[in-house]
Amino acid sequence: MKLASLKSGRDGKLVVVSRDLRRYALANGIADTLQDALDRWAEAAPQLRDLAAQLEAGTVPANGFDESKCASPLPRAYQWADGSAYLNHVELVRKARGADVPETFYTDPLMYQGGSDSFSGPWDDIQVADEAYGIDLEAEVAVITDDVPMGISAADAASHIQLILLVNDVSLRNLIPGELAKGFGFFHGKPSSAFSPVAITPDELGAAWRDGKVHLPLLSRVRGEPFGCPNAGEEMTFNFFELVAHAAKTRPLCAGTIVGSGTVSNKFEGGPGRTIAQGGRGFSCLAEIRTIETLEEGTPRTPFLQFSDRVEIEMRDAEGHSIFGTIRQTVRPAQNEVATVNT
Repeated sequence: MKLASLKSGRDGKLVVVSRDLRRYALANGIADTLQDALDRWAEAAPQLRDLAAQLEAGTVPANGFDESKCASPLPRAYQWADGSAYLNHVELVRKARGADVPETFYTDPLMYQGGSDSFSGPWDDIQVADEAYGIDLEAEVAVITDDVPMGISAADAASHIQLILLVNDVSLRNLIPGELAKGFGFFHGKPSSAFSPVAITPDELGAAWRDGKVHLPLLSRVRGEPFGCPNAGEEMTFNFFELVAHAAKTRPLCAGTIVGSGTVSNKFEGGPGRTIAQGGRGFSCLAEIRTIETLEEGTPRTPFLQFSDRVEIEMRDAEGHSIFGTIRQTVRPAQNEVATVNT
């Protein structure tokens, strides 16, 4: 089934969405919000599945689905833990700032705890105070869990992954090196992330969901041009089962925890990636192509995102149909206003 949160209050209004992303039915009487459903997943999920079946059959009242009216499926979450499972990305980004890749990165997942109190909606602007911060997209896949016990194994973590969605984990590249130099991790360099309009249960992917990975291309467009189509199931050093188990190593995970894959990244003929125009699969962030340009030409040519630039991220099935809807964001100057609640 496919679930979304229409903008309403702080936590949205839960709806079930048709497979073709054209219609939705309110989850009234089952769960008011997605977090409510996840807190009672064993009880709520069967009822939501029944509603989804009725929606497909056309036997329940439905409305037209408008992605622009959506908040992120979880407009705020108890936890957002983002991994970095594609080592090609790690190698390139660290090389860009002159840092080595420790050997442990190849055996133990890299993960940071991001801000989860105010995710952007999938069509909301990326608001940044200054273009000089080095504004970048990061196209990723993520999963949402139910309650996960501390110390769980990767094999047992599989049953706790209930939903899958896409992410734009916005990064402010020029702020990150100074923050990491302090030895205490990201903060200002990682503003609000945005998630796809729809979150789906793993069975919606059929054979594309296997071994804890999504074996489909993750598509991105930047400034109106195709930018990336790397396969999310390839060159993923740590799968989602391993990432969830890693996150739960020293603490239980609350229902509604989101665990990200990190920037999806593929090599090209055993070496760094290439643009789509060069016959490669492109990239999921600007930092990668800028690093390659620097290594090959001595300086980056591709600029970071500027005000009015648009970013789009989606994933399509084998027939070319959008699975999660589209993250579609435009970079705008920050308004410096106190956050408001959508009503």
